[in-house]
Amino acid sequence: MATLRKPKTDLADVAFFNLTRATAVLTLLMLGGIIVSLFYGSWPSIKEFGLSFLWTSDWNPPMEKFGALIPIYGTLVTSLIALLIAVPVSFGIALFLTELSPIWLRRPLGTAIELLAAIPSIVYGMWGLLFFAPLFSKYVQPFLSATLGNVPVIGNLFQGAPLGIGILSAGIILAVMVIPFIASVMRDVFEVTPPMLKESAYGLGATTYEVVWSVVLPYTKAGVIGGIMLGLGRALGETMAVTFVIGNTNFLNSVSLFAPGNSIASALANEFAEADAGLHTSALIELGLILFLITFLVLAASKFLLLRLARQEGAKT
Repeated sequence: MATLRKPKTDLADVAFFNLTRATAVLTLLMLGGIIVSLFYGSWPSIKEFGLSFLWTSDWNPPMEKFGALIPIYGTLVTSLIALLIAVPVSFGIALFLTELSPIWLRRPLGTAIELLAAIPSIVYGMWGLLFFAPLFSKYVQPFLSATLGNVPVIGNLFQGAPLGIGILSAGIILAVMVIPFIASVMRDVFEVTPPMLKESAYGLGATTYEVVWSVVLPYTKAGVIGGIMLGLGRALGETMAVTFVIGNTNFLNSVSLFAPGNSIASALANEFAEADAGLHTSALIELGLILFLITFLVLAASKFLLLRLARQEGAKT
């Protein structure tokens, strides 16, 4: 009776497996090292201010009084404004490129959108400060104040002096910056939809809107959400462009989007190099830790949403 021999293990396969496992472990170690270093650097601030650091608006380095409310508020509001503008625009761009655009226009237009993502953020910031902000203060802000400023409830968001720079301006600049990322991802995932599914829907008499809403989006929702999360991550951590146009003030006198503000990234960029070694530096590092936690929560929420959608699909089938 012939003896079954165990296949010889290829040395190259073993080396490749261990190399990939080592890179994965290295990534986790780097992530853990970042978290530990942030906690270590921010510990004096955490010990001094505790949880009140999150909802305190004071930021007075000479008096060593620090609070993260204004940078957190500016980061979240500007990112929300960016998503409210960028998501529908990106969806329209991706839909046009995959379903409505002539064949000869798809490649050059898609390449142009991808090139927008390669523009350095400081260029966006300079353009926002020198070109966009003056036009925004002269034409757009007075119009918004005269129209939306009179609407109940939301009117307070669009009142105030038309300075050109502020939270709304920073949000719009962020939207311009993240549109190429979200649109490119959406276009790519829309293109992987099997043509047979779309042609079947068209054959049954469905319109383009119905095909996109009932066929393309359900098939590609994981990729669409991933693209949106990619854009949100870029908006949360953007530094230079926001620094140019947000105003960089640590005062929260009103809820108006026209008012200058601050973000976590811009506060770090403006103050870290000149901060005294001590409580000021520790407070800035704690801001970095908070930004890290916000990004982590956003990614965790997106994963939870995808898992919930997958469970709902399994229940339906």
